[in-house]
Amino acid sequence: MIDSEVVSTRARALAAALEPVAGQVYFSPECHEAYAGFGFAASPSDIGGVAMPDGPAYFCSRGSVLGQVPGEVVAAAFGVFNPAIVVPLVAFGWTLVTAEQICAARTAGAVGQLARVLGARPEGLARATELLQRANDPLRPEGRPLYAGLLGLGLPGDPIGDMWRLADRLREYRGDAHIAAWTSAGFDATEIGLLTELYWGLPLLSYSRTRAWSESDFDAAQARLEARGLVADGAFTPAGRAAREDVERITDDLCRPIVEALGDDHEELVATLAGWSATVQAAGGYPSSGPHDLAGLTGGA
Repeated sequence: MIDSEVVSTRARALAAALEPVAGQVYFSPECHEAYAGFGFAASPSDIGGVAMPDGPAYFCSRGSVLGQVPGEVVAAAFGVFNPAIVVPLVAFGWTLVTAEQICAARTAGAVGQLARVLGARPEGLARATELLQRANDPLRPEGRPLYAGLLGLGLPGDPIGDMWRLADRLREYRGDAHIAAWTSAGFDATEIGLLTELYWGLPLLSYSRTRAWSESDFDAAQARLEARGLVADGAFTPAGRAAREDVERITDDLCRPIVEALGDDHEELVATLAGWSATVQAAGGYPSSGPHDLAGLTGGA
């Protein structure tokens, strides 16, 4: 059995390496163009050469792997966003497109960007796909809604698309596991958002506002964290830092099957994915820097 410290180190390294490869779907110009064709707004802004996603298109496209579900289900699966914002945006999106249509566009746009940036068959693709499949093989869907949705889609059927889908499954599996970890620890979305900012070394409310909660929501969350002795004067207490690290370690351990399945081939897969991720970022397909660098991964909160 692999030591827990090793599991954490390897799980976080893999999550960081695959993030831009899998997560580039949210910044893909090919995706944005397809969504605009359905009637969604175009990318609202460009930050550092990276096209940001339209809100309704983001929630509907990522949520489409769950099927034609209401916004309440999308908000629950994503975990960290304010349902008061998600619900009407999803309802609007379903007036423009079906889940099946936008899911297909999501896949085509993600594969299109990767093929444009990396080439249709980048060096090491077959081996990386083999290892990603091995990492997926032991995973179970219980309590993992977004992972299960992707599992139900099967693989796209072309080499780079299959690699991307397997990477996206691992990304969402960790995200689902992260939500399970922080909800089990007794935190809600606003509380984990504030704790995560401090964990990343960011000032309170510098990133969590992107989750669309109100100032009063965050004020109440901070008051609850202070009452629990986890935050004081806008900073972690020792107990707060330990509690947030516990959430991450539990997340890592829930990803233990991935680490154990890869075994001694872990570093090979991480190296390949990290090289592709750097290429995707250099091409403007994913942000070159941000909170994901501080965390070593994104996912969840």
